[in-house]
Amino acid sequence: MLADTALTPLLPPVCIDAHQHFWLLANRTGQWPPPELTAIHRDFLPEQLTPLLQQYGISGSVLVQSLPSMSDTLFMLTLAERNAIIRGVVGWADLKSLNAEQQIQLLASHPKMRGLRPMLQDLADDWICDPLLAPAIAAMQRHQLSLDALVLPRHLPALLKFAECYPDLPIVIDHAAKPQIASAVLEPWRESMARLAALPQVYCKLSGLVTEAAAGWQISQLQPYVAHVLEVFGPQRVMWGSDWPVVNLVADYGRWLAASETLLSGLEPFQRQQVMGLNAQRFYRL
Repeated sequence: MLADTALTPLLPPVCIDAHQHFWLLANRTGQWPPPELTAIHRDFLPEQLTPLLQQYGISGSVLVQSLPSMSDTLFMLTLAERNAIIRGVVGWADLKSLNAEQQIQLLASHPKMRGLRPMLQDLADDWICDPLLAPAIAAMQRHQLSLDALVLPRHLPALLKFAECYPDLPIVIDHAAKPQIASAVLEPWRESMARLAALPQVYCKLSGLVTEAAAGWQISQLQPYVAHVLEVFGPQRVMWGSDWPVVNLVADYGRWLAASETLLSGLEPFQRQQVMGLNAQRFYRL
């Protein structure tokens, strides 16, 4: 793992990391990450992230699930109770189970619960369009929970259909839908993202991009993808996230933050504030 780069970036008064993870390997037997990913095959907890947030002037974070299990979500909520840096939690529930509404009601009773994330990247393209989801989505809306869409480019047409069916459900696309940056592939990702951006309840996270660019990435590789996201969603519906500790596979917190500052340098100061914190505050009701 590379050492975190020392820098003093120009950050807005309130900067929120809209996407990071914690985990204990003891709770993930047989689950991702595998041992060969040595940079992240260990425990990651608030005591490791807190110094980084302090170093780079980050006010707090949104903790996002990384296992499709209720126990993982309860683990995250317990961490959130004990750590002020965690401003909100995006968890997991079985949205097609017969007791999905009860699961959602239980989770929503926690004061820091803000959203749910089915791990769509591992599911069939049209999983999100199943009518069996309707009771769960209704429960999410009743309890003011948003949806994080962990998708690949191939899922975007189905996500569009889903979003059109639920115009009142706030949706954010994680990691800009993981475009094929390493291969410099833009289409059909670019067109699909533009269609989703036409829906006002859909947001996009600038996170996880360096992982898709792979080792040895350059800012120039990321620029066309970031520029397109900013163009179609506008700075008012884009939020920055570190994807820590996954970012450590190809960079570190400081390098990605510094790259993000360069990629956002063409924005007006208030627009940068939106991307770097204000949008996450509004979307997740922090």
